[in-house]
Amino acid sequence: MTDPWVALEPGTDPAERVRALRRAHETFTRAGTVPRPVRSVVAESWRRSARAGVGPDGTASVELTDGDLGAYRAEHPLARVMPLFRELMGTFAADGEHLLAVCDAHGRLLWVEGHPATRRLADRMNFVPGARWSETAVGTNAPGTAVALGRPVQVFAAEHFIRRVQPWTCAAAPVHDPHTGRVLGAVDITGGDGLAHPHSLGFVRAVARAAESQLALLAPPRRTEDTAVLSALGRDEAELRLEGHRIRLSRRHSEILVLLARHPEGLTGDELLCALYEDESVTPVTLRAELARLRRLVGPGLLASRPYRLTVAVESDATVVERRLRAGALTSALAAYTGPLLPGSQAPAVVRLRTRLTDGLRTGLIAHRDPDLLADWAHAPWGEDDVEVWRALAAVRPSAPVRARLAALEAELSLPAGPALPPVRARRPSIPPTRRTTQVPRP
Repeated sequence: MTDPWVALEPGTDPAERVRALRRAHETFTRAGTVPRPVRSVVAESWRRSARAGVGPDGTASVELTDGDLGAYRAEHPLARVMPLFRELMGTFAADGEHLLAVCDAHGRLLWVEGHPATRRLADRMNFVPGARWSETAVGTNAPGTAVALGRPVQVFAAEHFIRRVQPWTCAAAPVHDPHTGRVLGAVDITGGDGLAHPHSLGFVRAVARAAESQLALLAPPRRTEDTAVLSALGRDEAELRLEGHRIRLSRRHSEILVLLARHPEGLTGDELLCALYEDESVTPVTLRAELARLRRLVGPGLLASRPYRLTVAVESDATVVERRLRAGALTSALAAYTGPLLPGSQAPAVVRLRTRLTDGLRTGLIAHRDPDLLADWAHAPWGEDDVEVWRALAAVRPSAPVRARLAALEAELSLPAGPALPPVRARRPSIPPTRRTTQVPRP
C-alpha cells in the first residue's frame, strides 16, 4: 500500500477486499493475530480496541440527550465552525447519501447530519448525536480513531471492529485548537464503499484545516492587557495576569482575589474576615493590612472598598470549570481543571469552594462512566488515591494495572487503625461583637 492511511489502492476490487477483511477480523477475534491484508494502522487499532475490552458484537451507548446534549454542544468550540462544515460538506453528504458527523475530543458525537434515509440506517447502530464513538467504546472507527491518533484516517467496511458497523465506510480528520494545538474533536464523512477513495480522506483533511483557520479568526489569542485572568487551580499561590503583566500572589492574597472574583458585587470587611480566617480572634486591622498590601501589589485601580470589590472583571479558572460543569459540559470542564483550588488554603470559604468543585467533577465522572476521563482523573496527582474513582474505572476498564492499583488502595483502607487518641477539646475563642451575627459568604 503506497499510502497506509488510504483504505484501498487504485484498482483494488472492493468486494474481494471486504471478504478478505472479514476473514482477517474473524481470525483476530478468535486467535488474537492479525493476518494480511489488514493495514498496520487498523491492526494497531484492533489491538487497542481489544485491550480496552470492546467486543465485536457491541454497540455505541448514548450518553447525552435533549437538554444535556444541547448545553454541551453550545459550550463546545466546534459549534462556532458548524456553519462552515455544513457549507463545505452538507451538499456532498446529501447528494451522495452520506452523513456529516462531528465529534468531540473523546469521540462523543455532537452533530450527525445528511441524507435522511442514511440517517435512519445509522440510527440503528446508535450513530447519533450524544453517542460515544471513541475507540475505547466501540473500537476502530474513523472519528474515534482520528481523535485517538490525532491525524486523518479512513476506515473501510470490515476494518471496523464492531460487526454491525462493517457495512459502512468513513473518513475523519481531527480539528485542533489553532492556538494550543489541542485536539478539539474530529469531522467525519460516513457512507458506503464509494468513500474508500483517497479523495474522501483529502476532503475531510482540507475541511478540518479550514475549520482551524476559521477558529483562529473567530477567537484570536486573548490580549492579556484587555482582561484580568486569575489562575488558582492546582497551585498554592495564584497568578494574576493584568495589563500584560504576570503577578505572583501570596497565599492570602490569592484567597482574597479568588473570593472577590467570585463576588463581583463585593464583600464587607466582616464577610471577608469570616470567609478568610478560621480563627475568630483575628481582628479587622489584620485584614485591612493585607488588603493594603494587595492594593500596592496590583495597583490602586483594581481594588475598591466599601464594600471590598474588584473594579474590573476577573476571569478565574475555577469559575470557568464551574460554568462548564453547570452546563453539563463535563469533558470541557475537566479539560480546564488543572488541580484543586488553592490546595494548601484553609480559608473556610475557599475550602468549601474547593470541595464543591472537586465533588462536582468526581460525581460527574463516576456517573458518566467514561473510561478515558476516569483514567485521566485517577492518574492525576489529585486522583491517584481516590478509591471511588478507581472503583468506577475498574468497572469500565478492568485491566490488570487498574485492578492492581484498586486492590492496593482497598488494602490500605482495610488496615487496622492505630491506638485511639483522646479527643482534644479546643477552647473556642471569644467572638468580637461585630462578628457574632455576620454570615460567612457562600462561595
